[in-house]
Amino acid sequence: MLVVRAILLMILAMALLALSDMFIKLSSRSLSPGHVMFYLSAGGTLCFVLIAKWQRAKLISRDALHPWVLARSGLEIIGGLGLVLSIGVIPLSLFAAIMQMAPLVVTLGAALFLKEPVGPRRWIAIFVGIVGMLLVIRPGAEGFEPAALFAVMGVCGLGLRDLITRLAPSHIPSISLATWGFSATVPIGLALMLLTDAPADLTPTSAWHMAAGIIVTALGYYAVTQAMRMAPAAIVSPFRYTRLIFTMSLGILVFGERPDGLTLLGAGIILAAGLYALYRERKLALEQDKLRTQAAR
Repeated sequence: MLVVRAILLMILAMALLALSDMFIKLSSRSLSPGHVMFYLSAGGTLCFVLIAKWQRAKLISRDALHPWVLARSGLEIIGGLGLVLSIGVIPLSLFAAIMQMAPLVVTLGAALFLKEPVGPRRWIAIFVGIVGMLLVIRPGAEGFEPAALFAVMGVCGLGLRDLITRLAPSHIPSISLATWGFSATVPIGLALMLLTDAPADLTPTSAWHMAAGIIVTALGYYAVTQAMRMAPAAIVSPFRYTRLIFTMSLGILVFGERPDGLTLLGAGIILAAGLYALYRERKLALEQDKLRTQAAR
């Protein structure tokens, strides 16, 4: 029963994060990327501070300066910056397809930086996923959106952030990591806002969009954390891909987008490659558990 609750919570989290994408894009109609990033990071940090106080988690701690925590916060900055710079410019369906590369980025990062063994089948899945992403963004082709490269930067930053999270000291509460990570993006948003010198056209509508974006982002982020703690990652992680369905649907219904055949094909390839990589990781983990059990006997 707990596993079913974790799966439903992950699906809810993906729906909330899809709404977050929508509200960020709506806010970007009247606000510069710097304003969007500053308001989102400051508001999200405030939400996490309140949750941390409710959970009595320690925020003022030397753990915030741990090398892996600092690395995680740096990747949060890269991912958040790429997300905000791309989502206001490119179609939401295109953004959603690119963001589904995150699990493959985690697998690739684990192989390159942590020297974790990755078999030939998962390497093929990573390669196939990259081919799918190239079909989606089509560099050099007519209609290529250069801002799509910011989305690639965003998915690389957020994917590697998830990888680094595994290495953070286990005694640090998830809400503390989330608060420190979000707070690190506040000065970047402020700097971007000041450097672009763009006026903030904060109308009642854009303010409502921004406030809603802050709330659903914080709730979605928190829901992902809870879901991952309620059940094994190998069971829950595949349901992250429901975000693609939610975000593409919002792009079609709210913004009138019509993804072309190559975008849908590329998204399907990324989806299949990511699910296969997760399947292989789960199968190998089960085999290792079986070997450890036999050795213990």
